[in-house]
Parts: sequence; C-alpha cells; structure tokens
Amino acid sequence: MMKFAGCSVTASSTPVQSVIQNSHPRLSSSILQKNLSKPISWSSGNQILRQGPEAEMVAGRYSPPWFSVAPMMECTDNHYRTLARLISKHAWLYTEMLAAETIVYQKDNLDRFLAFSPDQHPIVLQIGGNNLDNIAKAIELANPYGYDEINLNCGCPSPKVAGHGCFGVRLMLDPKFVGEAMSVIAAKTDAPVSVKCRIGVDDHDSYNELCDFIYKVSSLSPTKHFVIHSRKALLNGISPAENRTIPPLKYEYFYALMRDFPDLRFTINGGINTVDEANAALRLGAHGVMMGRAAYQNPWRTLGHVDTAIYGAPSSGITRRQVLEQYQVYGDSVLGRYGNKPNIRDVVKPLLHLFYTDPGNGPWKRKADAAFMHCKTIKSFFEETIVAIPDYVLDAPVAEPPSGREDLFANTLSLMPPPYEDREQKVVLEA
Repeated sequence: MMKFAGCSVTASSTPVQSVIQNSHPRLSSSILQKNLSKPISWSSGNQILRQGPEAEMVAGRYSPPWFSVAPMMECTDNHYRTLARLISKHAWLYTEMLAAETIVYQKDNLDRFLAFSPDQHPIVLQIGGNNLDNIAKAIELANPYGYDEINLNCGCPSPKVAGHGCFGVRLMLDPKFVGEAMSVIAAKTDAPVSVKCRIGVDDHDSYNELCDFIYKVSSLSPTKHFVIHSRKALLNGISPAENRTIPPLKYEYFYALMRDFPDLRFTINGGINTVDEANAALRLGAHGVMMGRAAYQNPWRTLGHVDTAIYGAPSSGITRRQVLEQYQVYGDSVLGRYGNKPNIRDVVKPLLHLFYTDPGNGPWKRKADAAFMHCKTIKSFFEETIVAIPDYVLDAPVAEPPSGREDLFANTLSLMPPPYEDREQKVVLEA
C-alpha cells in the first residue's frame, strides 16, 4: 500500500481542490492542477490519507502540512515542541534527527528519546542511518509511540553525520540505498514516509542529478513526499552553519521538481524566515513550507501567525503570560525525570527566544543566567525572572507579523531548468 504523507483536511462537502485553492491561490494554476490530478480519497475519521492503486477511503485528524518546523539538532526537542504547540495548534512539528543506532541501542530507555505529549500531534519522527537492519529495528521500536509520519534524513551535512557517520546528505549519492531504506521503513510502519534532502552534494549539483535521485527513490519505494532544502551541501571546508548560508538558494530547482513530478508532494525549505514569505512560496505552488531557525529563534512572531495566516483559523488571542503559565505546569512535571535530566536550564532553553527584541528581553536573560544557579523548579525560576518583562509585553497578543522579502521568489518560474530528460528511464534493481 502506498502511503501519501500527511496531507489531510476535515471532511467536507467542499471539493479538496477548492479548499486548497481558496486557502492558497496559486500564481501557476497549471502546476496546481497537475499536482491535484491524481485521484485522492478523503473521508472522516481518525485515519491516515493514502494514495495509490489500492487507495482506501481515508482522511486524517489534522490540518495539511502547509507549514512545518524543521528538525534541528539540540533544538527541536520535547521542550521546544511543547512551547511550539502552545503557540500554534496547526504547525507540523519534527523531532531532532535520531540515529537508528541510538534507538536500537537504547531500547530499554526509549521514552527518553521517543516519548512525547499527545498535544504535540501532528508530529514527525526523523531518523538517520545507513544500516537497513538497524533502520528496520528502529522503526519497529518507534511504532508504539504513534508518530504521524516517518522521515529519513538525507540532508544533514554535519561531519559527524555525513562524514564519519556516512549518512545524512551523503545518502543522496546512493539513491538505490535510499529507495531500499524507504521501502524497509514503509514495510515496518503504517505511518506515511518521507525524505528530507538537499538539491545536491558538492559537484553532484545538476538538476538532472537531483531528478535522478527523486525518480529512483520514488520508483523504488512508496515515498511520495520530499522535503527539499533548496541549497546544495558542501561536505568539505565549511561548517554545518555555513552550509545553511553559503551555498546559494535555487528555488527554481524546487518548482521544477513540482513541474516534472506531478504525482509527488514537495515541501520547500531553506531561506524562508517569515510567515509572509511562507505564504509567497505557497502561492507560487509549493505543497508545504518548512521553516527552521526563524521558528526557533523568534517563535512568538513566527509560530504566533501560522494558524491565522497559513491555515485561516481565528486568532486564539493567547498571550505570552498564558503560554508561560501552561509551560510551567509542563516544565515542573518533567524536571529530573531521567535522573538529573532534564534540568532547569534544559527546560528553559527554548523560552530564551520568546521575547526576542522585546523590551525587557536583555534583563530577563541576565536574571535567567543567575536563576539557573539555584532555582529548583520552573515556578521559582519564573517568580525570580519574569519581573524583568513589562506587563504590557506579557499580556499583549501577538503583534503584526514581520514583513517578508518581496523579491525572494522573483523570476523563480522563469529560471526553472529544462524538463527532466530521463523522466521515463527504467530503474533496474541490482540483484
């Protein structure tokens, strides 16, 4: 059975094409029509949306993944995801990348790595690895936790991952293995599966090479959803942080993929920093937008607008005082759950960006540094530090969203490369 990753809407008599087009009118109606041309079945109930020759009448519990928060090491942990869900009810959340070996070797301590609150749905587990047996075992161990999608990391350029670890973005050089890995993952789970990748690696950066990767992986496995970081990765000489800024963005590759693979779903990632820019990508035809550092470093002014500006939901009117009150309950409930972890600093870490650029932000962080030394509960931490933030900041709903760059996608469609030349090639499985 082929699993169509995550796209779901509340059952309605309105055609799904109308729902999507009304929410995000596309500049390129032809792209929209092509990507909606394959029959999709929808129904109510707590089921997963599926697509393919054996499609069943199914639909999901959650909004479509029009907006997601990227998996980020040492960032998108349980604590950040709890904060993110308090601010946005509809954004799709990703775990940090978990190596398959970690899951397998920690099978007696899985809650520490895989457990999450039911409130965090919809949530995607991202795994990494290059050993099919360990990948299979890891998925079996993760299944009871009920993730809404399983994503394979084929985009991380970190030396520990793509270098010594020989996975992450290095897997883009072996699409046959990725296809096999995705087939193994799909066979071990009922959740939809997806791949997150770059547009190329080092000198393997032509559009045709990217298409070869997408074509082979989607032909060899049930993978129908690809998250595309629209930069290539450079494996030698620059850091992971520099890999997020130095290689140029090529959004034209992303939109060309949508043109050349109308049966697949593509989420755009890289260089998108505001909700306005996310909506611009959606209007141009993207099925979904993934935002990383901006959603982590300025969660209030990014995630605070996702539900209204992306999903058209009414404003919740929630304030940061209310967010902190709810987060305190969570924080005090998890302190020391695994021996001396998590500690106060671990739990508070994602909150340090909650008042980004606001009055009181600097004094609050200085008070936080002092409070880390002696506070034993999140409640006492807030009592000691929150006085630095003015009441009018704490009690104000989210302000107007920051404006985006008007030229971010300028000329993108006109810059698209020629259509994929080898679209009809035969994929030969080696014995």
